[in-house]
Amino acid sequence: MGLAARHIEPDINSPEAGRVALTFFFNLMAHWGCNKDQQCTLLGAIGSTTYFKYKKLPAVRLPHDTLERISYLMGIHKSLRILFSNQPERAYDWVHKPNIAAPFNGQSALTYMLGGQVVDLADVRRYLDGVRG
Repeated sequence: MGLAARHIEPDINSPEAGRVALTFFFNLMAHWGCNKDQQCTLLGAIGSTTYFKYKKLPAVRLPHDTLERISYLMGIHKSLRILFSNQPERAYDWVHKPNIAAPFNGQSALTYMLGGQVVDLADVRRYLDGVRG
């Protein structure tokens, strides 16, 4: 089997994958303007010690829950970048805008996600996937 024919699965549990995920997360949080407490909630109610350790972008094996949360945020970001492909700033602003659609019922997507449950992130991702069609 030639080199091109082999498919190598990335190891999402590797320390390098953890560093890449955290780099994405903190970059997105800067664009969204989220404070430390909001970031800790989105990462799964992590404590300050863990937060500041993660901020150093170490090569670290992240817990499954944390990887799952960041994965949903990646999907949300990707959907927003597609929906607002001609206006990237609107993609970042969208999470702050009140939204009357279910499941938001008048609150912003960010407020909804700050409910703190993985399913809150999944709901936002599912909503955007539906909007994208």
